[in-house]
Amino acid sequence: MLTCRSGSAQIHRMMLSRCLTKYVAACFLFAGVFAAVGAEKAPPSASNSGVQITQLTDRLRVEINGQLFTEYYFKDVPRPFCYPLLGPGSLPMMRNWPMKDVPGEDKDHPHHRSLWFTHGSVNGHDFWSEHKNFGKIVHDGFVEVASGKDVGVIKSRNKWVASDGTVICSDERTLRFYNRPATERLLDFEITIHASNGEVTFGDTKEGTMAIRLNETMRLKPNKENAGRPTGHIVNSEGVRDDATWGKRAKWCDYYGPVEGRTVGVAIFDNPSNPRYPTWWHVRDYGLFAANPFGRHDFEKLPDKTAGNLVVPAGGSVTFRYGVYMHEGDEQHGKVAARYETYLKAAAKQSK
Repeated sequence: MLTCRSGSAQIHRMMLSRCLTKYVAACFLFAGVFAAVGAEKAPPSASNSGVQITQLTDRLRVEINGQLFTEYYFKDVPRPFCYPLLGPGSLPMMRNWPMKDVPGEDKDHPHHRSLWFTHGSVNGHDFWSEHKNFGKIVHDGFVEVASGKDVGVIKSRNKWVASDGTVICSDERTLRFYNRPATERLLDFEITIHASNGEVTFGDTKEGTMAIRLNETMRLKPNKENAGRPTGHIVNSEGVRDDATWGKRAKWCDYYGPVEGRTVGVAIFDNPSNPRYPTWWHVRDYGLFAANPFGRHDFEKLPDKTAGNLVVPAGGSVTFRYGVYMHEGDEQHGKVAARYETYLKAAAKQSK
């Protein structure tokens, strides 16, 4: 409370005027403080809900209900890829290297970058490895980047460029990220490859194609750091398990194992619209996990090394679609078979 006293009426009036001015100023000051405090205590922004995609300098950041899921790297990289892959409970589902050096991880296969799509023989050029004279998939612009309450979308154009600078083909790819509970993650990957620069032949090789390199602790065969600890397991839609899944055809394949004391898994779903459905699986005991529709002679041990070739005529195109489902527990706990049926129904609606 402000009080004013004076020995004369004039002085009293002057002081009263000054006091009132100070009082009004103090009221405004307190009002501003209370407003600031109120703003700090405001509820979280609605922008944190749903799927949010934010463009950074060299990548797009994908968050689901305010939690990081992955980042789509597209600039100055051998090919676009998604890293990290944070599954149920934000657990890391992928190997970090070569994007990040983390103790306890093997440093083999530097081209295994979290989640990616490419192939080891495209018109005879190697787009899979990162050895000498390898081809690159070069970002050529975004068609759509959209956040949403239920789904977020990244759609981009890319050029497949050989080591000598020749453009072999181009693609348009779409990644859809779904708003799911924190106990699971779900994305769709769709790519249409255009024979925009002449006929394109995807060669018969096991080195491909829709791939993930899993967390080191999820491996079927542990590395030295994890020797003696629980291991991961592999199972496919036909009931084949572990090492026997390599080179076999199946509608889906699931790789699960321990991460930070919890069992989690990743399933890749093959789409019935894909050429050569159900696909072969290039899935290894050291954590490589890939669907490959081209490597027939490797997988089936055929003498004809061109048995799995797929030719796209000049001006034509070919489309591949896959689902990636990250879940808690093994394939039974995660209800992978049932979720695949749900995926098929959703895919059928999208194709109409």
